[in-house]
Amino acid sequence: MKKLKVYEYANCSTCKKALKYLEAKKIPYDKIDITAHAPSVPELRRMLEHVGELRKLFNTSGKVYQELKLAAKLPTMSEKEALDLLAGNGRLVKRPFVLGAKWSTVGFKEEDWRANF
Repeated sequence: MKKLKVYEYANCSTCKKALKYLEAKKIPYDKIDITAHAPSVPELRRMLEHVGELRKLFNTSGKVYQELKLAAKLPTMSEKEALDLLAGNGRLVKRPFVLGAKWSTVGFKEEDWRANF
């Protein structure tokens, strides 16, 4: 099995749950600090294909999202503008951000993960 690429934030409780799940299932992964290395625009585009909606890529409860007033701005932003913004600041990206060969997702819902691993 090819390793998953998991963008995470060490202080994020959802990320901790996701990593604990992967470890319990012995699923190999590479852990990347999302605050130091945000996903690239091509990775964000690939994820957008999986989640289907640009807003789902954003950490809407995050401080940076709220400070930038993105709830009001996002509906009028182009896809390129939004993806460039996400690629420039990992704190804006919903986490964990997990890229796999056949399955990719943002966030952690155990029932969804169970269905795909």
